[in-house]
Amino acid sequence: MPTANNHSPVSRILAAADSVILGKGNQTRLALCCLLARGHLLIEDLPGVGKTTLAHTLARLLGLQFARIQFTSDMLPADILGVSIFDRERNGFRFLPGPVFSQVLLADEINRATPRTQSALLEAMEEGQVTTEGETRRLPEPFFVIATQNPSHQIGTFPLPESQLDRFLLRLDLGYPDRDAERALLESGGSRERLPTLSACLDDGEFAPLQRQAAAVHASPALLDYVQLLIEASRREQRFVHGLSPRAALALLAAARAWAFSDGREMVLPEDVQAVLPAVARHRLRLVSGSQADGEDIAALIRSVKLP
Repeated sequence: MPTANNHSPVSRILAAADSVILGKGNQTRLALCCLLARGHLLIEDLPGVGKTTLAHTLARLLGLQFARIQFTSDMLPADILGVSIFDRERNGFRFLPGPVFSQVLLADEINRATPRTQSALLEAMEEGQVTTEGETRRLPEPFFVIATQNPSHQIGTFPLPESQLDRFLLRLDLGYPDRDAERALLESGGSRERLPTLSACLDDGEFAPLQRQAAAVHASPALLDYVQLLIEASRREQRFVHGLSPRAALALLAAARAWAFSDGREMVLPEDVQAVLPAVARHRLRLVSGSQADGEDIAALIRSVKLP
């Protein structure tokens, strides 16, 4: 297990990321925990707050193959998955893989594409494979989708359906930087200028063992009781249209294990569950009023459940 010092791989990654994504240490740690838990990440916020930079930074620091798709309203599924073309020299069709055949796929402004194009990622995110023209093709391992989306009130956006939102393990908001972080940005000319200078903190093949160690962090029966109580409380809460699903419960436990692992601990504490619950639950819970749950709704959910 890693220790909470600057010599552990996780600590080195977080320290390097914090030098680029200024003043967002909690969000950066959550993003890394999402990947350690083998999940996909959704980042929603206004343009220009660092969503794309965060995705680039994680890919470079983890030493993973990276591809980016800029989603637009005229995109087609083939632009993501790939297409077969006729090869005159071979006198047959040859498949040209799309950008989805990478280890880290940045789906930039995913909600600017139509639902048909968005759905092209469903099989990839759930099964780690894509089916095109009747043939199933495996994706590289590990495979992560880091998607960014703009707020739904902005012009030209298409809301993600619940089935796709549920495929994202965590959803983050970056928000505006604090005064000191923004001053540092102004003085340095922007954090993206530092991206080319970043070196990978991990060698090829080193990330998979970290994922296995994170998944092996111990969760006691009492901790599992606490997770179940939170899930059951969400289903009883009358303000929500529906509660958290079994998939969400698994996501919560996996994210809590990764959070504990990133802190150098070998067991999950209730505080770990509470730390990741907002990022796990907000995009999965919708209020009767029609809006998504916010931070205060999740805080109220946490307060309603006593520790076992």
